[in-house]
Amino acid sequence: MASANATFTEMVTTTFRHHKRKVVDNVTKHNGLLTVMKERGNIKTDASGGFEIAIPLSQAENATYQRFSGYDTLNIGASDVLSAAKYDWRQVALHVTASGRELKMNNSEERLINLVKARMDVAMATAANNMSVDLYSDGALPNQIGGLAHLITADGTGTVGGIVSGTYTFWKNKFTEILTDATVFANVKVAMNKQWLATTRGNDKPDLIVSTHDLYSVYEGGLQDLQRYGDAKMGHLGFSALKYKSASMLFDDNTNYGTTSELQYFLNTKDLYLMEHPEARWTEDDEKTPINQDAVVVPIYWMGQLCTSNRSLQGRVHDLA
Repeated sequence: MASANATFTEMVTTTFRHHKRKVVDNVTKHNGLLTVMKERGNIKTDASGGFEIAIPLSQAENATYQRFSGYDTLNIGASDVLSAAKYDWRQVALHVTASGRELKMNNSEERLINLVKARMDVAMATAANNMSVDLYSDGALPNQIGGLAHLITADGTGTVGGIVSGTYTFWKNKFTEILTDATVFANVKVAMNKQWLATTRGNDKPDLIVSTHDLYSVYEGGLQDLQRYGDAKMGHLGFSALKYKSASMLFDDNTNYGTTSELQYFLNTKDLYLMEHPEARWTEDDEKTPINQDAVVVPIYWMGQLCTSNRSLQGRVHDLA
């Protein structure tokens, strides 16, 4: 009969192989932002290596646009219009483990199946919950991805993707402060309308607003009797959502992670990317056996970063608290 260790790791491997897609989908479906990005095809796996993730971007218009007449000399000079934002890779590890004691106590196949299932369920929930937090973070924790609080700051400043927005002002995000009582619908609506115009350029406009509890409640209360403001598509995906103009508006209690301010992020998600390394998308590695423990460990790895290619069309509304 095979050893309990071997049976356990074999079960983890086959279970994970069977449910790997489920792990990835569970992380996505747990978060409205990731769901919208997946719908738009903005969860990318085409950055397969390199020291950094490079995102091409347009930094200026073509300077040779010229109105002319007849034999006027034309401007054929080169225009420096392209650049790149560069983001550091970040890594996450999860481990499905079992001690020798647990394996001996669960040495029948039925009991091991239950043990493996329980550990895999916890791993999937842990991945979903922690990635939802990281997506809204400012990247302050060691090796944490730079979430929305890093990409979209309270004053538009900061260094994002290696670009200093104080020097290159085209890279500043937009922001609007609610200067008066943020519990009053009219005041919130004024700030939202201002932010909408600031983050709209032609056909580019926010398609998703994620909001903290209080601002979502104020907005919902102002529209309580207007059922047409419900978002049927996001509801079908499992999220309770409202509409603001053409954008979906979601409540996420992680939105103000790391701050006490009430806020909303106005997102052009076509310019947001969750870059994932194709070999580390909650990917199982070979089992490990600690040299100083009676245990078996199966690692699961993720590697990636949240990136933007147009920071100027991302924005936030926040109160002054």
